[in-house]
Amino acid sequence: MSDLTPPSYTFEVPSYPQVFVVAPARRRPYWLHILLLLLTALTTLVVGARLQYNFIHDLPAFTTDAFALPLFPWHWILQNPARLKMGIPFSATLLGILLAHEFGHFILAERNGIYATLPYFVPAPTLIGTFGALIRIKSPIRSRKALFDIGIAGPIAGFLVALPVLLWGLALSKPMPSDAPSSALEFGYPLIFSLLHHFLAPFTHSTAPLRNLYLHPVGIAAWVGMFATALNLLPGGQFDGGHIIYAVAPRAHKWVTRTTIGILIPLGVFFWMGWLVWALILGFTGLRHPNVPQWPDIGPQRRWLAAAAVVMLGLTLVLAPFHGAALFGS
Repeated sequence: MSDLTPPSYTFEVPSYPQVFVVAPARRRPYWLHILLLLLTALTTLVVGARLQYNFIHDLPAFTTDAFALPLFPWHWILQNPARLKMGIPFSATLLGILLAHEFGHFILAERNGIYATLPYFVPAPTLIGTFGALIRIKSPIRSRKALFDIGIAGPIAGFLVALPVLLWGLALSKPMPSDAPSSALEFGYPLIFSLLHHFLAPFTHSTAPLRNLYLHPVGIAAWVGMFATALNLLPGGQFDGGHIIYAVAPRAHKWVTRTTIGILIPLGVFFWMGWLVWALILGFTGLRHPNVPQWPDIGPQRRWLAAAAVVMLGLTLVLAPFHGAALFGS
């Protein structure tokens, strides 16, 4: 005969009064985010004006030859500030892609009740006028589902914005003139460029192969956006790809990160030296991941999204993003 007596529970009541303190609402320094965004808009406008000038005059996009403008021509802009208008297509395109990526992270963090900063843009007199943008997560991530959603939202948002922009940039591009001087910096193109260039060929009546195409500044901004997507999706460490790996299989994160480092080193030797830098970053900061509760699991739908992230990485990754920048080989 079974015992049908209901179980009893004992509750221990503390002898001291419990006090709950409401944490003050965090204030975001909006002025700093706006200032950095405006400064980045200025630096990307300067670079964009130079790219547009070179495109119009059939000059190489990036070169240090004496006949060309400096890589960051602020003297040239100061002589005639109206020239900044020429940089709008590049600047608006690049900032739009970066904003989409970072707000993808931010919105999903907000939906999951996780405090994140607004995007911090980093203005710099570089080849593209910026070092990119970032947000910071300032509260614990409570589940693998939340970690996955936040990690994958940025690459998906940035890719979806960069895709139509890339179509537009390729449509605006033109065949490289036969007498054009060679560029000091030549791009390597990922698979997504080849696919869209082939798709557009019947509509643009262009017979020029992709390697002989003079990429419009909008296309250059799309290239940067696609390359940034690939870098963020590298599987390991604190990259978006690393967060996705940890959310899918926490125990595999360390080994996937080590494998990624092992792959990046020969890529840096034979294709692009920059991969060595990313290998170092993963080696110093990426072997450990902040703890996230193991349960519940992320579920089958998110695993399909993880597979989509692998496809995005394959479409946007290029082994030699810049030709002639390897330790050995071309």
